Amino acid sequence: MPQTLLDRVWNAHTVRTFPSGDAQLLIDLHLLHEVTSPQAFQMLRERGLKVLCPERTFATFDHIIPTEDQSRPFADALAEAMTAALEQNCREFGVTLFSPGTGRQGVVHVIGPELGLTQPGMTIACGDSHTATHGAFGAIAFGIGTRQVRDILATQCLRLAKPKLRLVRVDGPLGPGVTAKDVILAIIRRLGVKGGIGFAYEYGGTTIRALTMEERLTLCNMSIEGGARFGYVNPDDTTVGYLCGRPYVPKGEAFDRAAAAWKALASDPDAVYDDVVSFDAAAIPPMVTWGINPGQAVGIGEKVPDPATVPADERDAAREALAYMDLKPGQPIAGTPIQVAFIGSCTNGRLEDLRAAAKIARGRRVAPGIRALVVPGSQQVARDAEAEGLDEVFRQAGFAWRQAGCSMCLAMNPDKLQGREICAASSNRNFKGRMGSPTGRTLLMSPAMVAAAAIAGHVTDVREFL
Repeated sequence: MPQTLLDRVWNAHTVRTFPSGDAQLLIDLHLLHEVTSPQAFQMLRERGLKVLCPERTFATFDHIIPTEDQSRPFADALAEAMTAALEQNCREFGVTLFSPGTGRQGVVHVIGPELGLTQPGMTIACGDSHTATHGAFGAIAFGIGTRQVRDILATQCLRLAKPKLRLVRVDGPLGPGVTAKDVILAIIRRLGVKGGIGFAYEYGGTTIRALTMEERLTLCNMSIEGGARFGYVNPDDTTVGYLCGRPYVPKGEAFDRAAAAWKALASDPDAVYDDVVSFDAAAIPPMVTWGINPGQAVGIGEKVPDPATVPADERDAAREALAYMDLKPGQPIAGTPIQVAFIGSCTNGRLEDLRAAAKIARGRRVAPGIRALVVPGSQQVARDAEAEGLDEVFRQAGFAWRQAGCSMCLAMNPDKLQGREICAASSNRNFKGRMGSPTGRTLLMSPAMVAAAAIAGHVTDVREFL
């Protein structure tokens, strides 16, 4: 029978099937950070348990680590305590930790791919909702809660229900200034933030196949924002080319064998899906969110919608968003003033993202009064960017160049909005209070769009800068 990649990976990792239909899945790769792991390790201690497969578990610091001064002890006592706890837990249980001193520290969903820990056909779990990022390699990757972190540490398995599968096709060339971030925002806008509930997304079509690996990572990263359990792209030559030579990837003939096996995982051309939706890439403009969830988005040339014109079940949310964001129906999204610009996060903190933003920033200056910062997704990204001189491009333009971490994306560290500030952000969520201020406001867009907004002092069309 024709099979999808989901079928192949799910079946290969099913240890047993419960009467309910749920599967006990073997987890190939378990990623940890400092926020969701302390309680899980403590639960192991209380039961006298060890980490069953420490060689399959890797940890790093990202959520709470400061990006301006990473000298120890951290100024924030809670951040220092959580960091020390992860260090102790990794020593005690034999888990590899990528701390700043290793040169491999960074956002967990950035370092997994760049180190080659993430590979096609894997099952990958992490106590973080954006674990879907790793699906860019043809992996089944999903976020879990702290109790599930405990379960994987103790058993290397997890009980899960297999989701339905939706094929999301995007075909045709992307227009100038349009990126993978715009593609995923357009998908979520159309299908809704709850449209993926009960589904996994397989991204396909000529547009998707033409994306680089870093662009695919951005795409899959925000699957969770559309309600999907996870999203993935079928592995191909682009996948293999990216992985070749990575530290944790097989070498020589073993790599050739692995590459052939990876590509064989791709969904069959005649595979059957539970649902199929199609998008025309040429119809996707640079996107900007106007509301308080990622589905509340418009093209840069569009206006903020009137709640009366949106589907009935979305009208209350639209009214709430307009009131919180202090926007008016019919107001052009272009021209919306900003006070902060943030480039970084597990969505858009990779080298290609920084290159795209630097292209806009080069030879220009951040508008007066704008607080702008660039936060590399990992120490490796920072080194690569500095080798190309991107840090100097940003500094000369008036951006602050920071050290690796999650930064403003979720405000568990010193990088936060103040009061009613509006932030143009390359991150993934625009929820109320997400960036640290209970009244702060977030506009999601691509890194290049953020750079353009920082220079203009307001939301603007990046295509005018190209």
